[in-house]
Amino acid sequence: MSKPLILVTNDDGITAPGIRKLIELMRKLGKVVVVAPEDPQSAMSHAITIKCPLVYKEIEITEDYKEYSLNGTPVDCVKFGLHRLLERKPDLIVSGINHGSNASINIIYSGTMGAALEGAMGEIPAIGFSILDYNHDADFSRSEEYILKIAKQVLEQGLDKGIALNVNFPKLVADNDYKGLKICRQSKAYWKEDFAERNDPRNGKPYFWLTGTFTVNENDESTDEWALENYYVSIVPVQFDFTAYQQIEKLKNWE
Repeated sequence: MSKPLILVTNDDGITAPGIRKLIELMRKLGKVVVVAPEDPQSAMSHAITIKCPLVYKEIEITEDYKEYSLNGTPVDCVKFGLHRLLERKPDLIVSGINHGSNASINIIYSGTMGAALEGAMGEIPAIGFSILDYNHDADFSRSEEYILKIAKQVLEQGLDKGIALNVNFPKLVADNDYKGLKICRQSKAYWKEDFAERNDPRNGKPYFWLTGTFTVNENDESTDEWALENYYVSIVPVQFDFTAYQQIEKLKNWE
């Protein structure tokens, strides 16, 4: 049988340690094509580029491995890979490993998960991987076996159409190890946002940086935030269908 074809992307950029680790792992499972942003594209969600031309660069081309960078968003990378660079529809799309959490409400802003959901929209099994560590030198060592296990399962079992997996790893501390995998739902949480004001020394005018405090509204063992807090690897199945089905009948009764 031919090797599975795996498309790899991210939102931290082509040189980020997270994607380099993910590439290393995916090459153990099949033929790999990498299409990733040439620069960091965090918090781009499902953004696409329409106001400037896209340009790609070939980085490495071999029989079982191809790597490209693109001056676009993570979703641009998936679209461009699917329609211009891949020899056929991939068997799997993986995005990450993101430096920072994409659990709970963070998925809304995530370029990592935007890319995964773009795959799901094309009925391609897709996974986004993230670790709760923003450090450039984040420790991925204990996540490797889980990433391979999850990717193998998806390649063998598939996913329902329109579904992607949002996988988050706790930050490794000292000699602690992960307790295992936990299938979860998205936690109810939000960002209490603010804008830090500073003055431009050149003209004295104010400028602002978005800041905030992350607040979790529940402590339920079924949620991803609980799992991560208790050192489990969280897996949340997600979809791009935003329909609030429970409201449809109520709205039909409006006069």
